[in-house]
Amino acid sequence: MVANNNLIKELVEKYGTDRTSLMPILQGVVLQNNYISDSDMTEIAKELDLSAAQVFGTATFYSFLDTIPRGRFVIRICKTITCDMHGKKLIIQALENMLKIKVGETTQDKRFTLLETNCLGWCHQGPSMLINNEVYSDLTVDKVHDIIADYMHK
Repeated sequence: MVANNNLIKELVEKYGTDRTSLMPILQGVVLQNNYISDSDMTEIAKELDLSAAQVFGTATFYSFLDTIPRGRFVIRICKTITCDMHGKKLIIQALENMLKIKVGETTQDKRFTLLETNCLGWCHQGPSMLINNEVYSDLTVDKVHDIIADYMHK
């Protein structure tokens, strides 16, 4: 895949070339493309005068900076013990059945990706999930069916 040079140049213009610009630039690429390609990381390294290893290390450290292609809607299920105690396994099972994929997979039409992630900060209302930037909490199987049905029409 060819690096999205125009996007990266726009982000560099916006945030600058200092090392502290790396995170907002990586986040900007993910926001636009849903992931950061190897060529994007190489281009960012050149623009910020960093090694490719520094950029790759940062991008792969954070779970919300995806380095592999994801679906249009990325569903992240909280994997804390609190959400587990409140029925997270039933929620995952419902999502897997509806989407016909397992955790870690993307639907064939590239519409949905299903992932588990560390705490979303909603343990007091678990189980919870994040779809792109939208939080859903106090989940039940019925709520999940309604939520995903809405996203299927977007």
